[in-house]
Amino acid sequence: MILTDSQILKEIEKKTIVIDPFRRSCLGSNSYDVHLGKRLATYTSEILDCKKDNEITAFDIPAEGLVLHPTKLYLGVTEEYTETHTHVPFLEGKSSIGRLGIDIHATAGKGDVGYCNTWTLEISVRQPVRVYAGMPIGQLIYFEVSGLTEVPYNRKKSAKYGGKTTEPIGSRMFMNFDVESDSWK
Repeated sequence: MILTDSQILKEIEKKTIVIDPFRRSCLGSNSYDVHLGKRLATYTSEILDCKKDNEITAFDIPAEGLVLHPTKLYLGVTEEYTETHTHVPFLEGKSSIGRLGIDIHATAGKGDVGYCNTWTLEISVRQPVRVYAGMPIGQLIYFEVSGLTEVPYNRKKSAKYGGKTTEPIGSRMFMNFDVESDSWK
């Protein structure tokens, strides 16, 4: 089941959901709007390697906005830091963003119980489009889970995207490759 606005507010009060900064005006009927942070990043190499830590270059979105191009993948970050301790958060693009041809994630729209961080966005566009820091970019939807979570994401030793950051985070797929055995975990 998806949480409604009143249930999201109750969970925030109980601190099972944390949104910082929280703006009441961003609370929808069954979602919470998140905004594009001021930092974007792109990969420095033209060819990416899943077995390597591919270098990214991060930069600020200027006040006049930045034109994104279809030939590039941009890593963005939400302004909002979130914690979700008893629900599964899903991040989806806002319909207004989709109608501009902007996708905010390729495959990683689901968080885990225990996810505590900003959200890195995998932004691609269909045609050139200018974006701005602080603009609404997506919405978080919270799902109830059935059963207890043995180990929440923020306590997993294998968690690759924990901590608190205001920077976009590049792929950490390379951490799934065991060099010693020359095999994927």
